[in-house]
Amino acid sequence: MSAAGSPAIRVRLFAGAAAAFGADDATVHGATVGAAIADLLEGASAEARTVVGRSSLLVNAVACTDPGRALADGDRIDVLPPFAGG
Repeated sequence: MSAAGSPAIRVRLFAGAAAAFGADDATVHGATVGAAIADLLEGASAEARTVVGRSSLLVNAVACTDPGRALADGDRIDVLPPFAGG
């Protein structure tokens, strides 16, 4: 993806996110969560953008709602779409 010089971030995609991207992981670059997600969505389908927009994000296994949260090389973002069921 883009942003040479920015930290390399592993993104794990689950359920509907994996289906929308056709993969269960990706490597992106970004100094913040928002930048990393923007890199992930670069060139993505409308379906993938919708799924990610509705998903919860974990950074290194901790819930994150702050797109400004700083990232470092080797950090991991998990994209968890809402799950249906009972």
